[in-house]
Amino acid sequence: MEAEYLHRHRAIPNPFLMIKKPLPELRGANKLFFDSTEREIINSGPAGTGKSRAALEKLHYYAQRYPKCRLLMTRQTRESMTESCLVTFERDVLGENVTMGEASRKSRKSYDYPNGSTIVVAGLTQNRKDNKSNVMSTEYDMIYVQEATEVTEEVWEKLSTRLRSYVLPFQQILGDCNPDHERHWLKVRGEEGRGRMVYSLHTDNPMLYRAGGWTREGHDYIDRLKQLTGVMYERLFLGKWCHAEGAVYEINHNVHIIDPFKIPDSWRRIRGIDFGYTNPFVCHWYAIDPDGRLYLYREIYKTRTLCEDHAKRIVELTGKERIDITLADHDAEDAATLYRHGVKTYPAKKVIKRGIELVQSRIKIQGDGKPRLYIFRDALVDRDETLVFEKQPFCTVQEFDAYIYPKGIDGKVNKETPIDNYNHGMDALRYVVTHLDDRPGMSRADIEKHIP
Repeated sequence: MEAEYLHRHRAIPNPFLMIKKPLPELRGANKLFFDSTEREIINSGPAGTGKSRAALEKLHYYAQRYPKCRLLMTRQTRESMTESCLVTFERDVLGENVTMGEASRKSRKSYDYPNGSTIVVAGLTQNRKDNKSNVMSTEYDMIYVQEATEVTEEVWEKLSTRLRSYVLPFQQILGDCNPDHERHWLKVRGEEGRGRMVYSLHTDNPMLYRAGGWTREGHDYIDRLKQLTGVMYERLFLGKWCHAEGAVYEINHNVHIIDPFKIPDSWRRIRGIDFGYTNPFVCHWYAIDPDGRLYLYREIYKTRTLCEDHAKRIVELTGKERIDITLADHDAEDAATLYRHGVKTYPAKKVIKRGIELVQSRIKIQGDGKPRLYIFRDALVDRDETLVFEKQPFCTVQEFDAYIYPKGIDGKVNKETPIDNYNHGMDALRYVVTHLDDRPGMSRADIEKHIP
């Protein structure tokens, strides 16, 4: 089918093909995704179905066969691509013995082909140091958005307006994603016919399933996914678009998750810390605007790192910012370690039920049409690849869908105490909100007198 299509459009042979190898086996939804020439298409499926590999093979395929075409590989933040799609692209698509330029993977801005084609690599968030180029200022033939659920519909539609290079015989925006909640704009867009959505399965990935049975890698991977619970199990193993039943907090990603902006120096700042080593260590930086709204603008969310190393990173990231107070979990040894490095903490008030009610109040849309809690879209500063590999939440935003109340023996949700899991960022958030809202009007001096 693809060969007939290319012949019909008289693709120009490229004598400088980088790879002397056939395409990998493409099956099911991945083959439909690769073959599609529609204006926009999304490949949705559980973790590990080969979605990203199919998209990257498609970019490479057209870059080789159409000289001087321009393609874009993007995601919400550039740093999240370094150890995800760029590894797959260089190791599996290009091949380990092929390089394109001298830039390292971390700093790479493009893959430039001998035939004049270019695959641009860029993040969509523009205020980070690694996002100096504006992807909206140029034109492309094809745009690939990895983890498309991370972006807003507005960004998706703006990207679509950049499809006007016209070197390829068709112009296309394509994306892949794991399922999210069932009313996510991406799912609704597919249901309304404004973009095609295909649904990949684990059996579509020949690394996991071959010759009518699971490979050794397939058995291991599927067993790991089966260990997930709640909405993580439903989405990443079963591939369902669904909401988290019994979710403690219900946020609207189109409302509560916002693009970052420069925070005025005059705004108050506060930190919240939840200690951990095997479980994630979490440090949150919050800014408070003149109306009392809270903005989570920076986050460390990392496992298997010494508290001393976290302390150094906190000092480095904070720089000259003035932090009013840092609330932390009650671990004297870790608190002492932070203190030795200049990070003074105060024991947080760890009331769970009352704290949850206060956070829920901040999440609620108020009379002015705004909530009292926002989270910057790129708040995470260091992605924990171990958590990514294990398919666990790797930032606080991902905990919102996973932090749930248990069900009773009657099958109904029991809203007394949440399950003690996926709550590390939730705890740090609760410490800060409880401090601000449970003792209104108290100054830092009052707090220091109150807390031993």
